[in-house]
Amino acid sequence: MNVASIKFGTTKWAVGFGLALMASVCTAQVPPVTQAPPAITFNNWQLVGPAGEATQYSVSFQSALPSEYAVNNTVPLSVYVPTAAKGPVPAVVVLHYWGATDLKVERALALELARKNIGCVVMTLPYHLSRTPEGYRSGALAVQADPEHLVTTMTQSVMDVRRAIDFIQSRPEFDKNSIGVAGTSLGSLVAALSFGVEPRIRYAAFVLGGVDLARIIWTSSRVVAERETLRSAGYTEDLLREQLRPIEPKEYLSSKSPNSSFIIGARYDTVIPRAATMELIEALPGAKTLWMDTGHYGGVFVENKILREVSKFFASKFTATDYQPPANLHAPTVRLGADLATGTGFDIAAGLDLIRPKNDRSLFMSLLVSPRGPRAFLGQGVDRGVAVGVIFTTKQPGIGVLWSTVL
Repeated sequence: MNVASIKFGTTKWAVGFGLALMASVCTAQVPPVTQAPPAITFNNWQLVGPAGEATQYSVSFQSALPSEYAVNNTVPLSVYVPTAAKGPVPAVVVLHYWGATDLKVERALALELARKNIGCVVMTLPYHLSRTPEGYRSGALAVQADPEHLVTTMTQSVMDVRRAIDFIQSRPEFDKNSIGVAGTSLGSLVAALSFGVEPRIRYAAFVLGGVDLARIIWTSSRVVAERETLRSAGYTEDLLREQLRPIEPKEYLSSKSPNSSFIIGARYDTVIPRAATMELIEALPGAKTLWMDTGHYGGVFVENKILREVSKFFASKFTATDYQPPANLHAPTVRLGADLATGTGFDIAAGLDLIRPKNDRSLFMSLLVSPRGPRAFLGQGVDRGVAVGVIFTTKQPGIGVLWSTVL
């Protein structure tokens, strides 16, 4: 090894050590995620009005871990009580996805739960919706290329969830011992961490979620810019994993009872990669599982089915009955991308998979449409999002490359 390489290796080690030391000092001021928020007295809820099978109320409280933005420190709750309720009912805390601009999906789940005599509390995550600081879009400050900020924001999120549970237990309308949590995407990550550290949460449902936050950040198609910023600052996946350890869900999930969770994953997810979802399943023995033949966003095609299955899961758990999810949640595998073929050149394309791939490097066939007309691709994946094969057009077949992603 020459002198230059020794110097480079020493410098790289020093940068990594310095980053780790700096992060440990900065996060030391953040309370451990296992710390319960101090008890508070909640304001009385306000009636919003009838909402299908439920009556909706609103209430808010101050976050137990305030940030520098005052607007982010007020946590709004939308509360749904089944109109047919007689006596205290179970309740589920529902958490939305990253960048949400409304709570339509969460409201729809609340009504599905109400049909099964289960209450619901929809909580707005930090830096989203009404908690968004002026000048930013919803969720823009929630996930940044800054491990210290990620630790703080996830800790705030979990403390907010635990305070929402305090609110549930303060209301006579809810059964204090029958509480669940459900989340989608980012909401699922927060739900997993909350489930791990909060003993009062008995059951949990995770839609498009996973564990190993460092792996997700290092491989997700949703945080490419953030990942490159981290790399430029000297981070590696292992260093990031060490710094995110205080908020890593799988560090805490071993305390949960078997058969207490339900996980819905997408086979072709590149936002929360399938490997991260598989790790979540492994961390929760006996978890019920359901897979969609889609990517991260394809659940929109079967949204109502997803919500019904989640509500069925909680209804079965709160009534001590058995729940068996479907063998598969059938949904179209929609592919978007571009191709380059001999004879036709470059073109953008979108379509449906007729033969679905088993993994990133297996054979598949897609029926596509493009500005130049219909076409079909038959080929094999060679790398994430890249496949080689034969492209059939109305004129002639050609050898080509397809760059694509599954919704």
